[in-house]
Amino acid sequence: MRVIRTFGPSAREAERRLRQIEQRSGAAAARLQPAVQRILTAVQREGDTALRRYAARYDRLAPDAGLAVSRQEMAEAWKQTPLALRRAMQAAAKNIRQFAQWQMPKSWSRTAAGRTVGQRCLPLPSVGCYVPGGRYPLPSTLLMTALPARVAGVERIVVVSPRPARETLAAAHLAGVEEMYRIGGAQAVAALAYGTASIPRVEKIVGPGNLYVTTAKRLVAFDCAIDMMAGPTEIAIASESGDPAWIAADLVAQAEHDPEAMAILITANQALAQATTKGVVRQAAKNPIARQSLTVHGVIFLTRDHAETLAVTNRIAAEHLTVDDRHDLPHIRNAGSIFIGGSTPQSMGDYVSGPNHVLPTGRAARVRGGLSVYDFLRIVTTQEYSAAGLASLGEAAMTLAAAEGLVAHAASVAVRMESRKSGGKR
Repeated sequence: MRVIRTFGPSAREAERRLRQIEQRSGAAAARLQPAVQRILTAVQREGDTALRRYAARYDRLAPDAGLAVSRQEMAEAWKQTPLALRRAMQAAAKNIRQFAQWQMPKSWSRTAAGRTVGQRCLPLPSVGCYVPGGRYPLPSTLLMTALPARVAGVERIVVVSPRPARETLAAAHLAGVEEMYRIGGAQAVAALAYGTASIPRVEKIVGPGNLYVTTAKRLVAFDCAIDMMAGPTEIAIASESGDPAWIAADLVAQAEHDPEAMAILITANQALAQATTKGVVRQAAKNPIARQSLTVHGVIFLTRDHAETLAVTNRIAAEHLTVDDRHDLPHIRNAGSIFIGGSTPQSMGDYVSGPNHVLPTGRAARVRGGLSVYDFLRIVTTQEYSAAGLASLGEAAMTLAAAEGLVAHAASVAVRMESRKSGGKR
């Protein structure tokens, strides 16, 4: 990781690097868009034929292999999973489910002066959960996507995962998944968005993925709802007093997800910056993916003071963010999920804390947080007037309608008010 000062002779270089980071999402998507669009179009036009072609090419799906994973296969994977791992999955599932239950909004209604308004929390009818499976098996992602959907009450939960490992199949059994397919990449996103003979379309796609998956989600977003741009991984640490070995461990941990992962330390402490650099080199020595990621995308910004540290942190708007203590929280506006203090490794959030590890990347943390039970719900508002309530507010509505030149809007209120005055329907 290279140390770049945000002041002095290197200030211009630091600003250039920061702008490059700020534009990271759009640049990557633009580069891959033509290739991804070809895959999406092929699946949309040819259905299962194209889906199998790409699955064979990219996911090594055998010609005679079924796309669907049976519930029996999931149950058998659970039985074959070591007891320690099953218990760990159960602990994680308990916390993920509980956090989603705590998040669950309420339906409500309130009445005042003849006007009753409220909201109803209705689950989406169907969702597709993308679970990466290429480089590493990620049973944790299956739990993070399927369990909040179940808490929200989604009736049809579809999981797609390329070459699903036994651990992922076991997690599917634990989460009660009934529909799962062994496909991945942009072709899986296309199948979920447009549907094929084998895979009926869903209303929304959630879950992280590599640049191809993220670009595909971006391109289908007008045809099928998506959660966010979620991938590749990003980590930022804003620290002046942290333990350099611990900081280096977190940077290496997130960097090992993907060669495109972004890892950044922001600090005004020069000694901490130098010690962390050495720690990263040492800890990533036997981790080729992390080493590649940190070499290309890793950087340490050395700032003038802590105020600038926080300002740079907000500009980056990283997926994962670690801060020294709670005193920094009021100053942090942009982050997917915040980890507080040295005793809180980001890996805990990846697995067992409960808050979701599917988080916004590419600076999407400026406008939303991580995946939550809200992503699987529709908040439908309701309103009802009594005759007296209509009489009390009708004139205001008609005045506003007239100001906008929408005479029929005003008339739809007036006809009811006049009918009431003449003894018509209440």
